Amino acid sequence: MSSPSTAPEGTPRPGRRIAIGPFGPRQLALIGLVVGLATIVLVVATRPIARLQPGGPRDPAATPYLVGPPVEGLAPGELAPELEIEGPDGAPAPLLDLDGRPVRLADLRGRGVWLNFWASWCPPCQAETPVLRDVAERYADRGLTLVGISVQETSVDDVRAYARRYELGYVVAADLRGDVFRRYRIFALPTQIFIDPAGRIRRIVNGPVDEASAARFVEEILPSGASGPPAASAGPTGSP
Repeated sequence: MSSPSTAPEGTPRPGRRIAIGPFGPRQLALIGLVVGLATIVLVVATRPIARLQPGGPRDPAATPYLVGPPVEGLAPGELAPELEIEGPDGAPAPLLDLDGRPVRLADLRGRGVWLNFWASWCPPCQAETPVLRDVAERYADRGLTLVGISVQETSVDDVRAYARRYELGYVVAADLRGDVFRRYRIFALPTQIFIDPAGRIRRIVNGPVDEASAARFVEEILPSGASGPPAASAGPTGSP
């Protein structure tokens, strides 16, 4: 009767778990779980919160910058709300431009008004600055007033520095507390509001505009008799 065979010394027996380095199976499983959770947290933390145009271009200069959840805003055909802020005494007061002069839609009746809500730290706002500057200058003599309303800025000086740096010749105002911003129910920057000579909203655009579309929208709100070829043809746009 032969004696039972024995395995060479050092050979693991059936059912015996093998450790890898200094870590046992339980430690390796725990490490894998931690790495997996960390990966999930990283993906969630870096994923965009929302996109206004899910199928649109991915260039940050070509898409609006969301500053709040999309809400039901104003509609074409409505009378545009006056550009009022809360005064020092709590009573309504006119929005002021960078020189301290009041900006009132009532004073602009008879002209086409383009309101541009923007911020100096907003990439698509920065990218469309040349469009605003050029179109505002081209159509000023034909009855257009462009009002750039800066929101969520630290100070009026910051807005003034931006306007000076890029030689903005149109009206610029700082809505530091966001009074006009909330009144117009803005949730994306930039947002364009095109208002006809009677003071009614003709078009709302949530996002930046290029020179061709801006010129087309402006033509829709010019005073009667102001239609016709612009003073200069539209040219290529670029960063400010």
